[in-house]
Amino acid sequence: MGYAEVYKSWQDDPEAFWMAQADAISWDTPPSKALSDDKAPLYEWFKDAQVNACYNAVDRHVEQGRGDQTAIIYDSPITGTKSKTTFAELQTQTAALAGVLRDKGIVAGDRVIIYMPMVTESLVAMLACARIGAVHSVVFGGFAAHELAVRIDDATPKAIIAASCGLEPNRVVAYKPLLDGAIDQSTHKPDFTIVLQREQSPCDLIEGRDFDWHEAQKGVAPADCVSVSGDHPAYILYTSGTTGAPKGVVRPTAGHLVALNWTMRAVYNVDQGDVFWAASDVGWVVGHSYICYGPLIAGITTVVFEGKPVGTPDAGTFWRVIAEHNVRSFFTAPTAFRAIKREDPTGIEIKKYDISCLRALYLAGERADPDTIEWAQKIMGVPVYDHWWQTETGYTIAGNPTGIEALPVKIGSPTVAMPGYDVQILDEAGHPVKAGELGAIAIKLPLPPGTLPTLWNAKDRFVKSYLTTFPGYYETGDAGMIDEDGYLYIMARTDDVINVAGHRLSTGAMEEVLAGHPDVAECAVIGVTDTLKGQLPMGFLCTNKGTTKTDDEIKAECVKLVRDQIGPVAAFKLVTVVDRLPKTRSGKILRATMVKIADSAAFKMPATIDDPAILDEIKAALQPMGYAKD
Repeated sequence: MGYAEVYKSWQDDPEAFWMAQADAISWDTPPSKALSDDKAPLYEWFKDAQVNACYNAVDRHVEQGRGDQTAIIYDSPITGTKSKTTFAELQTQTAALAGVLRDKGIVAGDRVIIYMPMVTESLVAMLACARIGAVHSVVFGGFAAHELAVRIDDATPKAIIAASCGLEPNRVVAYKPLLDGAIDQSTHKPDFTIVLQREQSPCDLIEGRDFDWHEAQKGVAPADCVSVSGDHPAYILYTSGTTGAPKGVVRPTAGHLVALNWTMRAVYNVDQGDVFWAASDVGWVVGHSYICYGPLIAGITTVVFEGKPVGTPDAGTFWRVIAEHNVRSFFTAPTAFRAIKREDPTGIEIKKYDISCLRALYLAGERADPDTIEWAQKIMGVPVYDHWWQTETGYTIAGNPTGIEALPVKIGSPTVAMPGYDVQILDEAGHPVKAGELGAIAIKLPLPPGTLPTLWNAKDRFVKSYLTTFPGYYETGDAGMIDEDGYLYIMARTDDVINVAGHRLSTGAMEEVLAGHPDVAECAVIGVTDTLKGQLPMGFLCTNKGTTKTDDEIKAECVKLVRDQIGPVAAFKLVTVVDRLPKTRSGKILRATMVKIADSAAFKMPATIDDPAILDEIKAALQPMGYAKD
């Protein structure tokens, strides 16, 4: 069947569609039905099943004779080390660590925070929790002590699993002082911690509370898999909230297994034994879904990469990893490719490697501008597929289902809605708009399996944040449109649609135009307050290395481009050149924070910011334009 037939089969009978996908999972007790809607608008999937996530990701592959297949490839250009872990070895390592947790009193339902860098042991820690039914909550390694303390108080973990340090291209980030500081600050205190000592920065352990990863496992009997109910939380993952307080997204075990397994073939077109690489971090949702669980559940080899797209050691590191490890499908954020393009705009580095093993590149995390997609297609020689999803959904809302049918690519669109998602564009009153019209992107309830059923200990906040604006729909917080062919376009966050003299305009559309300038490596457009027009767009440009034009020339050409392609209605004339843009550690541009700086409004320092010093640079660039007043 092609995409249209598959999507229609889901529309006609969602229950039968998802029960069929559930056949690919190894159940202790199979589900008797797919959807439980007795608490609508709160929905649950495969609730009466019994299952174990670690068994599905590890043990069953060993039992089916694939124990010698590589499960995890670890590649660290920062330390110059590489290793491979087979499914049989992963089973042994996971069962051993799970045995330590069990013997120290962790039982199904207890929470365990994981605070680790990009090493194989991070996946072992996640799977060890899943093995005994503990609920893990991975906090991005290196997060400030205060932010870690906030998550400790919300998740109330019995244990924390950490590493002594994480590694950046030019520095070592000591985790233990941050961990100790967080425990000192938090009201809730964990019973114990387990610390993986890394040779780059070993740490002192507090006797009676901190236990060495390897020493603690000596003489401990391995743990068996513990069966949990289908609605049992597999993990809590905190995402930033509009109030500044983090939101704990809950991922239910059974739906998570079914949905992720389905996407590996349907979306990413990989099968058992293939190598799949998601260049992200275990601290983000991509790391949960597509470094750890998705590939391993489907029996696919996953890559754990400790490095950066540039600087470890150069802009060719991605191409080396793809060639060396025979990567078939590659998934990363557009910001990574913008960094490579800025460093190596003519693609000199890729010529040093044979990446003929690669079938496709998949982009997600923020909008993929057409210029970046076209550049990637040109130098890589493979299809580039943008796709769109969220921490809350855990996997693709809209994408190109290449394992079912590779649909024609429309650059600027993440293609079409996946089965399970009835995506609609609504006006402010909640009414569907015509094809091609901009509006709020909403998804008709119920959401499919594996998506968040609620927020951790915050059901009312879940309903208020996602289900109240448009009753009967999940509010995505994004704005966009659907064209006559059913292709979805994500134009901006809802609050990035600006109102210029009564005209609703997408800042994302302006960014597309700016990114098309040959000397622009990266850009952002925000809406700033204007007494006459209400709001005006303001552009920030990062230029390519090696450009021969002056900043003023590039700015003038960009103003003309927006005027020519969007029109005078955009009133685009405010533009500045900066060395870099403020981003989260996952690569998202902090546009809302930039708006507050420009408007001289108070703001809270984003917990996820990559480098706070960038905000001072932005402020300094704005002040000569009459904004960001002290």
